[in-house]
Formats: sequence, structure tokens, C-alpha cells
Amino acid sequence: MLWIAGAGGVGREALDVAIAAGVPVAGFLDDRLAGRRVRGLPVRKPGELPSGAPYLVGIADPAVRARLAELLDAAGGRPATLVHPRAIVAPETELAAGCLVMGGAHVSSSVTLGPHSQVHYNATVGHDTRFGARVTVYPGANVSGAVLLHDDATVGSGAVVLQGRTVGPAAFVGAGAVVTRDVAERTTVVGCPARPMS
Repeated sequence: MLWIAGAGGVGREALDVAIAAGVPVAGFLDDRLAGRRVRGLPVRKPGELPSGAPYLVGIADPAVRARLAELLDAAGGRPATLVHPRAIVAPETELAAGCLVMGGAHVSSSVTLGPHSQVHYNATVGHDTRFGARVTVYPGANVSGAVLLHDDATVGSGAVVLQGRTVGPAAFVGAGAVVTRDVAERTTVVGCPARPMS
């Protein structure tokens, strides 16, 4: 049975995806809430993951997602991928271990999603786009075709990344921004057209 790391908002949304997909969930892994119950499920510390158990990191922050995945892998956990039955994942698309695709998302043809990446509800990812590890595309965002999103990049709610653009490692595209130029590493861009925050 699946364990979800993180009992906050994204973790509970991951539980929604699991329920819709018919995937049984054993509980949550969360230091802050260990010993309690969330939505009727037990919460344990991440170090208490049973060896060999499947897990999914349901946390938005890519840095925390990386730390938890490393800890859970070292404990013998197996990263699992969850796709909501109302999401569309087109042919020739590859989802690495640990991906989360929520309801209403549309991941187009020949896309590659890296490990522990997330596509939130009603977001779209265009053809031939490539994700590094732990990429996050928030609700309602639109990533056009042939985009490259490097490790730990985040595309905010309602943002648009135009065709062929690159978003660098750990870069953040603010909510509603329209990316018309490549975004440099560890840069936050906002506005239309998107520009670095000063």
C-alpha cells in the first residue's frame, strides 16, 4: 500500500488522486503531524516507512521533495507514480518514478517528466516538452511545446511558458506570468512579458 510523504495541501490532493485511481493508501509520512490522523489515515515519521513500500512525495517545495525522496530511497522505499483517471497522458510520453499528475491535467505527446515531478489540476504540458527532476507545474498553467524545464523549476498558477523556451534550474515563474524568453537559473520572473523580479 502507498505512503504519501507530506500531509499538507499537496499531500491531501495526492490522496484524492489515489482514491480516484483506486490506489490504496496506508497513511502519510510527516514529521510535523506524526502520531495524529489526517483524513482518517495514520501519520508516521518519514523514517518509519516500511522497507520496500511504495511512496509518493506530496510536497510542493522541490528542495524538500528532494530531501525526502533521498531519505525514503535510503530507507528502502520505492517511488510510485500517481495519475488521476481524469488526466490525459498522451502516447509516447514518459513519466519517471514519483510523478504526480492531477485531475484535468493534459500532458501531450512525446513529453518526458523527470522523477518526482508534479503537474497540478487543469494544467497543460505541450508536445516534446522535457522536465528535469522535481519540476512543478501549478494549477491552470500552460507549458507550450518543446519547452525545457530544468531540475527544480516551478511554473506558477495560470502562468504561460511559450514554445521552445527554457526555464533554468530552480527558477520560478510567478503566477500569471507569460514567459517569452528563456529564464536563467534560480531566477524568479513575473509579469507579461515575464521579467526578473528586482
